[in-house]
Amino acid sequence: MRNYVAIVRKELNNLFVSPIAYVVLAVFFAIAGYFFYIILTNIMQRVMEMSMSAQQFGQPPQPVDVPAAVMRNFFGVLSTILLFLIPMITMGILAEEKRRGTIELLLTSPITNTQLILAKFSAVVLFLAIMLVPTILNSVLLYFFSDPAPRLVPFLIGYLGAFLLGGSLLAVGLFISSLTENQIVAAVVTFGVFIILWVLDAMAEPASTVGNEVIRYLSVLNHYEDFSKGIFDTQHLVFYLSFIFLGLFLTSVSLNSPKWRQ
Repeated sequence: MRNYVAIVRKELNNLFVSPIAYVVLAVFFAIAGYFFYIILTNIMQRVMEMSMSAQQFGQPPQPVDVPAAVMRNFFGVLSTILLFLIPMITMGILAEEKRRGTIELLLTSPITNTQLILAKFSAVVLFLAIMLVPTILNSVLLYFFSDPAPRLVPFLIGYLGAFLLGGSLLAVGLFISSLTENQIVAAVVTFGVFIILWVLDAMAEPASTVGNEVIRYLSVLNHYEDFSKGIFDTQHLVFYLSFIFLGLFLTSVSLNSPKWRQ
């Protein structure tokens, strides 16, 4: 356990020693804050227009759940931001170890490969949490300034979905980083794989065949939609946890290959 914690600390230190972590955080907060403001402004403007239109016809305005609409749209934007930024987080997590030649030292150290992979994955997951937690302030503001106060559970479910989606993408990025010693190559390939996973749902034809259903099921975005709406479904939870396990398993296979044992 002590070696595991040491590697987690080392990886977090490496992230924050380099400018990459600060650039990712700054870009993430700037984009997330900007889109939250734009979404809130647009929805409030639409509500006001609907209210004025209803008054002109002598009808009561239709109630609109503004917080739910804002956060639903915000979670959709959040998933896209993660798509672009996560490759920057994972690109050097193992590729840099290979470039420096320190991967062999880690593989022959007292820590097991499983502990090594879990420690590195835990470090980037903690970094993901550091990214997401401050954005909860958006939900807090909506909660205190909305009348009536919105339900908190849908917001928490949305953030759970964002966290699971981010964790799944991190696991994929970790695996791809284990295949090369070039960080740029790792980032580009990771982003390409993310795009494929993102558009799988669109690639499926409308016909409800077994093949199309399988393609839709494999789309990471398809499983995220219910979370963004505040709907918790265990099948989506199982999908993301299985996806994370697969990514970590493939990383273990990559590190255990004879190529890196020579």
